Amino acid sequence: MLDKLQGVEERFQELEKLLSDTQVVQDREAYQKYSREHAELSKIVSVYRVYQETDNNLTGSLELLKDDDPEMKELARLDVQKLTAEKDKLETELKKLLIPKDPNDEKNVLIEIRAGIGGEEAGLFGSNLFRMYSRYAERNGWKVEIMSHNTTGVGGLKEIIAMVHGKGAYSRLKYESGTHRVQRVPATEAQGRVHTSAVTVAVLPEAEEVELKIEPNEVKVDVYRSSGPGGQSVNTTDSAVRLTHLPTGLVVTCQDEKSQIKNKAKAMRVLRARLFDLIQGEQDDKRSEDRKSQIGSGDRSERIRTYNFQQGRVTDHRIGLTLYKLEAVLDGEIDEVVEPLTTFYQSQALQHAESENRQGQMDNS
Repeated sequence: MLDKLQGVEERFQELEKLLSDTQVVQDREAYQKYSREHAELSKIVSVYRVYQETDNNLTGSLELLKDDDPEMKELARLDVQKLTAEKDKLETELKKLLIPKDPNDEKNVLIEIRAGIGGEEAGLFGSNLFRMYSRYAERNGWKVEIMSHNTTGVGGLKEIIAMVHGKGAYSRLKYESGTHRVQRVPATEAQGRVHTSAVTVAVLPEAEEVELKIEPNEVKVDVYRSSGPGGQSVNTTDSAVRLTHLPTGLVVTCQDEKSQIKNKAKAMRVLRARLFDLIQGEQDDKRSEDRKSQIGSGDRSERIRTYNFQQGRVTDHRIGLTLYKLEAVLDGEIDEVVEPLTTFYQSQALQHAESENRQGQMDNS
């Protein structure tokens, strides 16, 4: 680990020289690239420097333990105790900082919410979840753009696809993929029986055109008239767009805009994100189960959370977390769920990295 950290500091110092070079400053693309790398390494380097200072102080205090003066020896013992704890804490933090980052963490995200079992009640809960994520985005200063949606007759959502624009949106929302279960008494239930319904959520990182190029001849474009609830036409022109990606069979439709051009552009962004997710999934399948655990399975068939209205309870089944703050959570206060999940998966990644390191040491010996 210390060799890695020394390498990081050397690269950091090299970047500082590059960023003060007039030729680099004049090259906008190179300057932005080096600035991003410098910002990413600055946190590791600042913690590493504190770690080095703490280690040096600890070495000095250990020397003072040999002093003949009992008072000095006691002071040194207390310092050793305190500095050892600080060093251990900094070492753990450095290990976490050295875990390879998910390259998608800073990206915008595409959230797809679909009603599952439960009919109208599932659609209504889908609407609750969309509001929850919208409120969370608002609290973080992110922007929500609806790409397409399909409503039910009672104000619910059969399906909604939205893009959340904001730095770090994917890192905060990527563990929301899966089946969300709701237990409550529907408004239409005369006998007060609790019903269980389910909604599936998919969270995909946005894929830029430079990351994933889709050739025009790979996409079949169909246009048709938009329709609203009940099938009635809501547009007199063929503005709705259906895109079919011929190599994979992926289909995306969009009819929210009155302009065919705008609907096609939105549909292409959704298609690109789904195709990017498909490619990543295939790559993950080639990796070991340990590697997959670093970022979570992302299995959208997995039941990840239950929202129980009778008890005012939210339970995340992956980490055994239960909060009796249902109303606050549905109002977008989900950091108390997001942060423990992030810590859990970081811990798994750390264990994996340490296991690989031990294996490497055994192989070298």
